[in-house]
Amino acid sequence: MFSPARSITRGLFKQEERRWITAGPVVEEDWNACTQTLEGHSGSVNSVAFSPDSKRVASGSADRTVKLWDAATGVCTQTLKGHSGSVNSVAFSPDSKRVASGSYDKTVKLWDAATGVCTQTLKGHSGSVNSVAFSPDSKLVASGSYDKTVKLRTVTIWDAATGACTQTLKGHSSWVNSVAFSPDSKRVASGSRDKTVKLWDAATGACTQTLEGHSGWVNSVAFSPDSKRVASGSHDRTVKLWDAATGACTQTLEGHSGSVNSVAFSPDSKRVVSGSDDKTVKLWDAATGAYTQTLKGHSGWVNSVAFSPDSKRVVSGSYDKTVKIWDAATGACTQTLEGDSVSVNSVAFSPDSKRVASGSYVRTVKLWDPATGICTQTLEDVDYSTSVSSWSGHAKTPLQKTYGIGSDGKWITRGSENWLWLPPGCRPGEWAVAASTIAIGCSSGRVLIMTFPADN
Repeated sequence: MFSPARSITRGLFKQEERRWITAGPVVEEDWNACTQTLEGHSGSVNSVAFSPDSKRVASGSADRTVKLWDAATGVCTQTLKGHSGSVNSVAFSPDSKRVASGSYDKTVKLWDAATGVCTQTLKGHSGSVNSVAFSPDSKLVASGSYDKTVKLRTVTIWDAATGACTQTLKGHSSWVNSVAFSPDSKRVASGSRDKTVKLWDAATGACTQTLEGHSGWVNSVAFSPDSKRVASGSHDRTVKLWDAATGACTQTLEGHSGSVNSVAFSPDSKRVVSGSDDKTVKLWDAATGAYTQTLKGHSGWVNSVAFSPDSKRVVSGSYDKTVKIWDAATGACTQTLEGDSVSVNSVAFSPDSKRVASGSYVRTVKLWDPATGICTQTLEDVDYSTSVSSWSGHAKTPLQKTYGIGSDGKWITRGSENWLWLPPGCRPGEWAVAASTIAIGCSSGRVLIMTFPADN
């Protein structure tokens, strides 16, 4: 009943459809391309990250938790509880053994990725922590906060047994929006609403450069893989490339007609990708500053961009609820990954380039096969019996006593009997009954309408 119209499943079991369902739901023509939908968060998903070994995904949510997922099976292996505010940023250590999370509760937490135990709570910020990053040698964590500072903390148990802050990097005069370590672990870059980028010595905490030139907030910063350059994307609609040694602005990349929300270098350091409010993704030559491709196709702001580790593809996540995969050489859109019902905030390639993770306000993380566009997992961690609060209004004042939705949200019921099982993607956030017709509003944005016989 719920399988796509042209699917093999519907063809094989067409004769098994119940005759007492007089009007079934409208279904898609083909299966959705999403290979995994990782469900379990009860708030918007703000950040996602793959482990360097590509075996796990971490997600941070407004529900105050961090979840770890098995990237192959879609199983939620750990739910890391302890923050008292929204989790804004998550990162794996390069050895895949630890996870760092930054929260609205003004703390950074370090977690054992195997056991889920919180090994450290790093206190010291006086505002929400917006961004966290491990140094490539796994010894340091950088965190950026609304308190206008960047903090460095040791991670190893010997240096960080007390959770002592080893550096507080002060200098910005407004919120820090983005932080990044250089691949050689020697420096930290921070981008702020004060319109500057600062470079810091990770060992001493000294500010080595203040990069001035943007006329708007700096939304995103990234080091080149060779650690020689820094890219910054700004509300002033430009991308700037900076010499990390001298602080000189080597290129100002102009072409976007809206705020630049995300920037990234290609793994070979030859190109830069940027995503903008103007609904486009641009590819730039890092040596000349020329833009080589303008990737059009999104119908909303582009919130996040990333290169694949093999430099052959680009992924972008947008306010238009889609993830797009692009050929970095030709600029062609090879896949449009649809499945989210709200804005996609964060995207990332796995280190082996075989998977893409996306996080959105719909409280899910999705895993995709970028080659086929298939969603590889639907990770169900939701206990639907705990979600009946969204249906409690119906329970108190049912519109019709005969038909309804079971308390677990999994069944259409008639009286006290379970009549029709609902697949995960068809379970209701809201529903209504009129006589023998049920309308179901799904979290995916779909509305299903089914009619049943009025008699027995």
